[in-house]
Amino acid sequence: MTRITIDPVTRIEGHAKITLALGDDGQLESARFHVTEFRAFEAFCRGRPVWEMPSLTARTCGICPVSHLLASSKTGDAIMGVQIPPTAEMLRRVVNLGQIIQSHALSFFHLSSPDLLLGWDSDPAARNVFGLMAAEPELARRGIRLRSFGQSVIEAIAGRKVHAPGIVPGGVAHPMTAETRETLRAGLDEARETAADTLAMFVEMLGRFEREIRAFGNFGSLHLGLGNDAGTWEHYNGHLRFVDAEGETVADHIDPADYRQWIGEAARFDSYLKSPYFKPLVDGDGEGAGSKGDLLAGVYRVGPLARLNVCTTMGAPLADEALSLYRERAGGTANSSFFYHWARLIEILAATELMGELLADDAIEHDVVRARAGINQRHGVGCSEAPRGTLFHEYTVDEHGLLTDVNMIIATGQNNLGMNETIRQIATEWIDGPDIPEPVLNRIEAGIRAFDPCLSCSTHAMGQMPLDVTLVDSGGAVVARRKRS
Repeated sequence: MTRITIDPVTRIEGHAKITLALGDDGQLESARFHVTEFRAFEAFCRGRPVWEMPSLTARTCGICPVSHLLASSKTGDAIMGVQIPPTAEMLRRVVNLGQIIQSHALSFFHLSSPDLLLGWDSDPAARNVFGLMAAEPELARRGIRLRSFGQSVIEAIAGRKVHAPGIVPGGVAHPMTAETRETLRAGLDEARETAADTLAMFVEMLGRFEREIRAFGNFGSLHLGLGNDAGTWEHYNGHLRFVDAEGETVADHIDPADYRQWIGEAARFDSYLKSPYFKPLVDGDGEGAGSKGDLLAGVYRVGPLARLNVCTTMGAPLADEALSLYRERAGGTANSSFFYHWARLIEILAATELMGELLADDAIEHDVVRARAGINQRHGVGCSEAPRGTLFHEYTVDEHGLLTDVNMIIATGQNNLGMNETIRQIATEWIDGPDIPEPVLNRIEAGIRAFDPCLSCSTHAMGQMPLDVTLVDSGGAVVARRKRS
């Protein structure tokens, strides 16, 4: 008899532990964010045919499966050695814009709005999406409809709202029909209006959040995103660009296939989540890296905050107007992680405008949408912008197209160092002595949620995620502990 044990059980999104350490003077010395779930996609994908990978890796995330579909299919494009048809790229761009709309809408309206609108110190029993529905029913309704529109775009092009099969190596599975095109165009006006109105509401609310803007991960770092020669906001193709905390370009025109020359991955002993870092600013080759100083020297952020710092223009009139106000308020380059919320709303608005341009082009109905080929390269890298940031898939295959090696770097991992610095700042700002009241736990959680990590979003967390916060003194003794299940 053979006994098979699965331990630990994977895909348990939303479980986290935070450890805070005090120095001899009683002041906060360090804060660590520990991810306890174990993800093994790189291991169990080995041996699978490369053609299966888009649908297989789409199961990595229930909220942004399109992101993995695109990155995986682009890796398949590289292994096939093909350039996909222009119409296929248009359709891939539209479906990614739909992904950004639905994911950002979920993050803002369902996960973050209860804090922003009901208050950080409000009753935790009502500080969730249901409490928001009771207090702001029209806003909640519009947020639900906005997300539904994004999902309808995904379903129309990729075949299903979740884990869709219609994005494939070589392009897309099916062309767009005239009926589908007009249906999607018909929903754009409402989506754009909701995005614009919500953006205006958020800007009006900013005066309430001066302390959060100052203390929710407001630090200098690098920012990474896809860029292009025109300087417009990029979400699907292009080259890698790093800018610093002042917006100055640090590295540009990097082929995503060369990402390993610029990005290292450090493993920490107390978390399953790796800590990617900018290699040129970290001494050595990263082997055994783990000291606070070394890793923080190479910290960079990805996602909406970074993308708006990397681009010069959104390439869409309404979103460009919003970007100007955003940069004026941020002082040029936005370095407060609280501004992730604002950046998401600007991206939703831009997505509605750019989708409208693509759907207005008759070429989007052309019927040549897929290039077909066999295995022409043994190695490939695919890169795309997921809602949470730059996503990398890297595959090595044998002559039959079976994977011999897989590496995936997702945005949540790339923001790991930034999330750790954010909770350190929040703890320093709000913790006063060993007592840790619930509203402080909520602010720590909200600091993590600003990054919209998979830890909360893929389980549809509705106001609270499990947290275990431990305060220890310089000798390692536990001073206080608050645990929320």
